[in-house]
Amino acid sequence: MISNNPRSGFIRQNLAGAQSYGSFVPASLPPEPSIEPDEELNGLLLEAKTKLAYLKGAARHIPNMEMFLAMYVRKEALFSSQIEGTQATLDDILDPMVDHTSNRDILDAVDNVQAVLFAVKQLQDVHGLPLSLRLLRESHKVLLGHSRGKDKSPGEFRHSQNWIGPTGCSLREASYVPPNPDDMMEALNALELYLHVPDELDPLIRASLIHYQFETIHPFLDGNGRVGRLLILLFLMDQQVIDAPYVYISYFLKIHRTQYYEHLTSVRENGTYEAWVKLFLRAAGEAAQDAVESIEKLSALAAASRERILSGVRGTSARAKLEAFLSYLEGAPIIEIKRTASDLGWSFPTTSKYVKLFCEAGILKEVSGRSRGRVFAFEDYLAVLRKDMEPL
Repeated sequence: MISNNPRSGFIRQNLAGAQSYGSFVPASLPPEPSIEPDEELNGLLLEAKTKLAYLKGAARHIPNMEMFLAMYVRKEALFSSQIEGTQATLDDILDPMVDHTSNRDILDAVDNVQAVLFAVKQLQDVHGLPLSLRLLRESHKVLLGHSRGKDKSPGEFRHSQNWIGPTGCSLREASYVPPNPDDMMEALNALELYLHVPDELDPLIRASLIHYQFETIHPFLDGNGRVGRLLILLFLMDQQVIDAPYVYISYFLKIHRTQYYEHLTSVRENGTYEAWVKLFLRAAGEAAQDAVESIEKLSALAAASRERILSGVRGTSARAKLEAFLSYLEGAPIIEIKRTASDLGWSFPTTSKYVKLFCEAGILKEVSGRSRGRVFAFEDYLAVLRKDMEPL
């Protein structure tokens, strides 16, 4: 581990003799000297802000906003989990038959979905937790509370030294050693202050710096990457850059994972904040563009599906039932009849009747191949959401 530029921090020597090791102490934000925007950075910033503003406007016209956002939260959480190597797909986390006996990778991804939903709800609730270290700890508890990370102190900042490197490497062989516990807490407190202190830098630039800083501090024994990417979403919402979780920046970071890690490392080693900010702004712009395209496709599909299923139906009650079932599918595009009946408060025969109607209309398709406990999918809807969602 090296540090060539005091702009980003320095190496602290810990212990003595054979037990000695160096840990990185990050400089507080904002960087000194401050970020120096060049023509390229300013262009990327303008492009990202324009696309995010367009997305913010487009999102207001979504007919079923709540269900749409639930899907987008799942996409962000899954992309973020896949960056860490989790082998799970969108179909896996939407499977109504998932339970505590499922594949551990799938459970990890499902837990990440729950952590993102929890954090967003807290931030949006007037009585919920504000953007803070406590909110990150509570989200971490949800993230690791039920999966293979439950022995990694869920909801607690670490009290021991951690390090990053090849599997099985020792502390002295590590490629990166985050701050020791004392330096870690000092850096976290400074970061929390920076979240709320006014800054002349644009919120998108600040979001990139905050993410870098959190990843560098690495305050948890596990789950730092997922919580750090969640922090991007929460900060952008807190700063009202977006007013709901409809952008998934992990989409770009997953596709460009090698560059993502290289840029974070380069900031620590060489103080190259500007290069990282540029990559982040590209991520924000591309994520916004992809979200807009998905909104347009899903909105068109929703309108076409409603036209298809409601055509010729005149009774108010019958139309309301069909509308309710279609809305349910937009939030749960993979269903099992018994679970769906319970969710909707309908009888099993009534739910079966509507599943049959939607299959006959070409909206649902049976995908399990079983005679009992059959599973059905809203394939056209899933086709839009599945884009780039295969594991790495």
